[in-house]
Amino acid sequence: MKLLIFLLALLPLDRLIWLGFTDSLGANPIEFITRSTGTWSLVFLCLTLAMTPLRLLTNSVAWIRYRRMLGLFSFFYACLHFGIWLWLDQDFDLAGMIKDVVKRPFITMGFISFVLLIPLALTSTHWAQRKLGRRWAQLHRLIYLIACTVILHYWWHKAGKNDLDTVTIYAVVLLLLLCCRIPYIRKLLSKQFIT
Repeated sequence: MKLLIFLLALLPLDRLIWLGFTDSLGANPIEFITRSTGTWSLVFLCLTLAMTPLRLLTNSVAWIRYRRMLGLFSFFYACLHFGIWLWLDQDFDLAGMIKDVVKRPFITMGFISFVLLIPLALTSTHWAQRKLGRRWAQLHRLIYLIACTVILHYWWHKAGKNDLDTVTIYAVVLLLLLCCRIPYIRKLLSKQFIT
């Protein structure tokens, strides 16, 4: 199952490579690739956060086995998203990048999201989990803050184009997934399985 998820998670990248080779990235390929990698990072973030509610609903810990891989794929696509922006959009101009981060709120939120994802990715191993103990769980609660900053990044980007339909769907999905962490709702989801 993990191998299947791994291969499926690479399909968005395979698609981008195929579209690049067939010259099918559209009139603005940089924007297309940047938007695509950002969207897939968000999709995998949603899937990562969905593992706990699925565990509660099904009373099966099997879902948790896939959480780390899904989270790392969210980080992987975030790295591509950030790297494309830094390379193709900013041409590795660090001064220009900092100026962009400071002046444009949606870039600020995207940058904060990416920076916060780094410690989660670096401590995703079993070794880090053992070494950090209780602090590991506290650190990985940053994912809830990241969910908020990612939606703000997406929302402000789309607000400039007056196109909020898709981002509203993602915002509602993330809100529901975060609500599943509220103790009362967690208990309700667990009872749902029992009844």
